[in-house]
Amino acid sequence: MNKKIIAPTILFIIVAVFAIVALLNKRPSDVPVATVENTENQSAVVSDGIILFYGDGCPHCAIVEEYVNQNGVEAKVSFAKKEVYYNKHNADELVAKARACGMPTDSIGVPFLWDGSKCLVGDQDIIEFFKTKTNGQ
Repeated sequence: MNKKIIAPTILFIIVAVFAIVALLNKRPSDVPVATVENTENQSAVVSDGIILFYGDGCPHCAIVEEYVNQNGVEAKVSFAKKEVYYNKHNADELVAKARACGMPTDSIGVPFLWDGSKCLVGDQDIIEFFKTKTNGQ
């Protein structure tokens, strides 16, 4: 009687373990392609190559955000904003942009701005970039 129960129980445990392992090993490429493509296409259209990477709760990012809001920068300069603390796709894109600039990828911080060819890090450099783009207005 015990042997009849042991075999199905072992089989059930094996199947459950494989199911859990499969769920934990889900790769970013398993995300529906349409969702990723829509995000990338919107950024390409909106940004004209300029991307501001930020993190929710980052105090230096808040300084840049305050400057952008107080000076109407978004009405004058077209750029995409991408949050990196909670969005792995955006964080991976930030790392790729830093690599393109030859920056070490183990200590990248936000705010981080990609202007289409070069990288700027830190609130003051990014604010100066926006001042230049808006002619100090």
